[in-house]
Amino acid sequence: MLEKLIIQRTLRVPAGTGAAGDGTRVARQLDAALLDVGFSASRALLEHIGTLAPAPAMDLAATVVSAVRELVGDHVRHNAYFIGFPDQVPDTVEFWADRLRAAVLSGGGTTTDAQLRDAVASGGVNLLDLPGYGTYQHSWADLLAAHDALITTAGDRVTLLHLGDTPEVEAARLYLALAGSATPLGEADLAVLSELAVACLDDTQPTGIPVRENRAVLNGIRLVLGRPLVAVDTTTDVLRVACQASGGDVSLLTPTRFRAFRRPERRVLLAALDDVVGGNRGKLGDVARYAERWKRLGERLHPHEYGQWPHAREVFAVARGERRVPTLAGRAEAAIRAGAVGPAASVLSAAPGLLLRSADRLLRTASAPERAAVVDAVAAALGSASGRVLLSLREHVDNRLAPASARMYVGRSRRAWVGPDRRPPLPAELVAELSSLLDAEIGARLPEPQRPLVVDPAVLDVALPLSGKAAEGGFAVLPRGSRASVSGEVLRFFTYWRQRDRRTDYDLSVLLLDDEFHSAGQVSWTNYRHDGVVHSGDITDARHGATEFIDVPLTVRGHYVVPQVYIYAGESFDDVAESMFGYQTRTPEQRGAPFDARTVRARSHLRGQGRVALPMVFAKGEQGWQAVWLHLYLRGRPSFNRVEDNRSTTADRVRALVQRRYLTMSYLVDRWRARADVVMWDGRLPDEPVTFIGIDAPEGLPEGSVTYTLDRLSELIPE
Repeated sequence: MLEKLIIQRTLRVPAGTGAAGDGTRVARQLDAALLDVGFSASRALLEHIGTLAPAPAMDLAATVVSAVRELVGDHVRHNAYFIGFPDQVPDTVEFWADRLRAAVLSGGGTTTDAQLRDAVASGGVNLLDLPGYGTYQHSWADLLAAHDALITTAGDRVTLLHLGDTPEVEAARLYLALAGSATPLGEADLAVLSELAVACLDDTQPTGIPVRENRAVLNGIRLVLGRPLVAVDTTTDVLRVACQASGGDVSLLTPTRFRAFRRPERRVLLAALDDVVGGNRGKLGDVARYAERWKRLGERLHPHEYGQWPHAREVFAVARGERRVPTLAGRAEAAIRAGAVGPAASVLSAAPGLLLRSADRLLRTASAPERAAVVDAVAAALGSASGRVLLSLREHVDNRLAPASARMYVGRSRRAWVGPDRRPPLPAELVAELSSLLDAEIGARLPEPQRPLVVDPAVLDVALPLSGKAAEGGFAVLPRGSRASVSGEVLRFFTYWRQRDRRTDYDLSVLLLDDEFHSAGQVSWTNYRHDGVVHSGDITDARHGATEFIDVPLTVRGHYVVPQVYIYAGESFDDVAESMFGYQTRTPEQRGAPFDARTVRARSHLRGQGRVALPMVFAKGEQGWQAVWLHLYLRGRPSFNRVEDNRSTTADRVRALVQRRYLTMSYLVDRWRARADVVMWDGRLPDEPVTFIGIDAPEGLPEGSVTYTLDRLSELIPE
């Protein structure tokens, strides 16, 4: 439902369009229901519902409650293996011995406790064969009956929902924001854009679509609906459109199985190719990179049947290797290998983005006389590159004064791997010069504030959202490298998954690291307790959904707490019907069921390539604990992944990310300080309209104020 999607994405409730009446009672019921899941309706939203007739008011209220429950993961039943968790969790070996004892007794056998413990310790026991192991021994209702109601505290989360415009206006606003985004979207937002594009195709269109994946999504829909393509200016753009129309991956990260195209569709794609190549033959250089995919697409488009588009046929000739076209990157690479770094920079100047992405290598390999020429080429390219590239380079040079402890590489699929950093550091004076050039260009591109800027201090440590692929969908999810203060005294991690076709066993685990990133212990299905950290019990089958919890008191002796989700057996994160990770914060005095939406601080989807998920790390600092978002996936083994087998690789990745300096929102705020009044939000409402930047928008800002909250921070990235 479109309204539910808008609520979850923006925390704005589209205004109901039903008959007027007295919905005051429904508004009161909604307010109470929202508080039960950690949300609150703004005064304007409650007043609006109160003006609707009871039936449409109830429909709108039901949509709101359903949307926010899904947002925080409260739409499923989170059971725990041990009904008394976090209390009454037994010693791990004793529990296994108890399960083995039940198996022996059910077969009419006898044995001593010592024999049982020896059998378990030998590793010769298949836990899955033990009666009652890995499956719930009680219902969700039994679990709730065994726990008192949650003791609420002032620190429990309350997230405000605002009243929006009509569903049509809200949909159009979200469509324009996503389609015109200056940064790549994540998988979830690309799916949202695809859905909105169908509904908004005949409405106002964005003035520009800077991200090519977004263009491909829109053009794929236009192709199917018989509309002309827009903003196609490379051969790869056409390939992306074909992938989108075939239900494939527009990022081209994974191959697409192309469908059979209708004749009108083939004409549109071939005509677009012909226009691109006919306008610039050099654009044939992009074809070799995806040669195999072009061959497969050629089998579907039949270019030999369309003699009126000879330039389109050249694309497939290049893909088949019948013609070789030198690429810009290839020419630059040849120059670098020949020791001509200055000429290589001149070649790359034709593609400003590629030049800036290659700047570090050029500067490292250039001789002293050539280095000045490279800096000049970089300076000349700054005005033509996108804001996202400029900010990425600014963050990069900020980390090049010294070699990193480990160099981490993260792909678009969020798969991470590390290696030694063998690059020599860049000279301090060169880093300062590049930083100054970039600061000036970025600052000049920021929009001129029309109102005073009011900034919530909590947003300053949020990493700039330079790509939606560096995050997951969910609730209160921040980009990779972002930091957020942690309240409460106990962290409770949870992971939920529901298998699709075959038995699937995920394992929630926690690795503790000391201040030198050495292992300080772990808690998992093989070790239920350590230093006050407690596991809720191992679930090995998720036909109807399964949840595992881990409680971590913040008095734990480790310096870093690293929650992880391992695939022990079964379906991948991309293949299961549903999977999520999140964390709650509580005080030791707070009782209640293991899962309560009011204590959920963040919940993210688990969707990525790899068999091990590292959603975040919690780091102890001088000011207390902070959550640091990772959004990483490790390859792992095909099955039987365990925390014990990944201590060193996990520690390497955590160290590399935690020690990296990320550009955060404070960087943009500092650029604004030179030309606008910037005030830190202290909870008091201003007297005049302002531009508010924060995690959430407060209620009661003066009319005419503009808010940039978590869902809109990417709009602050200059084009």
